[in-house]
Amino acid sequence: MLTFLAVIMLGTMLLMLPFSTASGEWCPLLTALFTAATSVCVTGLVVVETASYWSFFGKIVILLLIQIGGLSIVTLWARMMMLLRRRFSLRFHMLLRDYYNMDSMQGIFRFMKRALKGTLIAEGAGAALYGFVLIPRHGFLKGLWLSVFTSVSAFCNAGIDIFGPDSMIPFRSDLPMNLITMLLIVLGGLGFFVWFDAAEAFRECLKKKIGIRGFFSRLHEHTKLVLTVTLILILSGTFLVYVGECRNPASVGGMRFGEGILASLFQSVTFRTAGFSTLPQQDLTPFTCFAGLFYMMIGGSPAGTAGGIKTVTAAILIVSAVSYVRQKNETVVFGRTVSHQLIARAIAITLVSTCMTALFIGLLLLTNDVPFLSAVYEVFSATGTVGLSRALTPSLNPAGQLIIILAMYSGRIAPISMLMFFITGTGNGDALRYPDGRFLMG
Repeated sequence: MLTFLAVIMLGTMLLMLPFSTASGEWCPLLTALFTAATSVCVTGLVVVETASYWSFFGKIVILLLIQIGGLSIVTLWARMMMLLRRRFSLRFHMLLRDYYNMDSMQGIFRFMKRALKGTLIAEGAGAALYGFVLIPRHGFLKGLWLSVFTSVSAFCNAGIDIFGPDSMIPFRSDLPMNLITMLLIVLGGLGFFVWFDAAEAFRECLKKKIGIRGFFSRLHEHTKLVLTVTLILILSGTFLVYVGECRNPASVGGMRFGEGILASLFQSVTFRTAGFSTLPQQDLTPFTCFAGLFYMMIGGSPAGTAGGIKTVTAAILIVSAVSYVRQKNETVVFGRTVSHQLIARAIAITLVSTCMTALFIGLLLLTNDVPFLSAVYEVFSATGTVGLSRALTPSLNPAGQLIIILAMYSGRIAPISMLMFFITGTGNGDALRYPDGRFLMG
């Protein structure tokens, strides 16, 4: 929490400098703070247009903040300590284990090195692919700069772009731009564990010449769950967006069928913490916005660059509820039992995130006279580190902007982590055992 806050403060000071703005004037404190927070928290909500307001230096600062926020300060700090050949304490080993959601501390540093290397490779490949589209349009230097910035922002699920006031709307019928962006968003949101597990299974299948069924059977149950839930969310989101917008002339309704499907698919992917948009969010129907709230809340997967309560958390909640309704003694996923501790953690994460989101919605409505749907959409987007807005962010008063900053910050570090930071006690509550109580439910 404190290091994220420190980086936001450092970014704020750099963005306030006159040579960070295109006009050469000092940037107001709140504008700099909001931009630094949305960059480090890889959210994408902005109060000023990134392309025209900030100078080249300012954009470099934003890009660095996005990279730091996407990779996490924990990972970068560990890598710096390794380069300096410093010893790590047991507590820091445990911190890395918890951050990457690993069962043990064995192989943590190897995993971290692979994650950093994989990130750079993915972002470099994304920039190269973007270059084939953007360099012919904008020239070599500008096209290369746009390619690098967009690739890092997409992979880190930040959603901040430097294309101009219309963001990616001019590219909504551009198949290569859509596919590259969606691929980077999904790769960043899957999580590094899924990457490495899938790569290992793929290598085994090549050696033993095993088909797709054999590949899937060799995956870890976590990887199977993440890939299955991700595919379901993308396809269901595409269907719901198209159904909600197919008769809306301001969005999909005014497009050809193929273009409409592509726009719906992109919207489905970007709902899950990416922030880029090829459709004007203020023109979406209430049905699409309402459906999008659930996708924003779920977000990406553990140990990835996306936010939200995570796909695994949502899946465990649903599967455990189904098991209870079917009167099963255990919750089983892909032949593996889900522990009661994991179910309790999923419930706690979802409950705390929901309550905190509701609190920020109430505060925003209390301090700003804004439409209810736009306020709800804005806050879900902030706590899920999504970055989509119904053109509300720039019109918020200072109190509203501060509320959104807090929402983005809590969403990036996870509301459950923030709550545990303040209320963790020193007593050993598990040492006592109490009689079972009888409570009525339902």
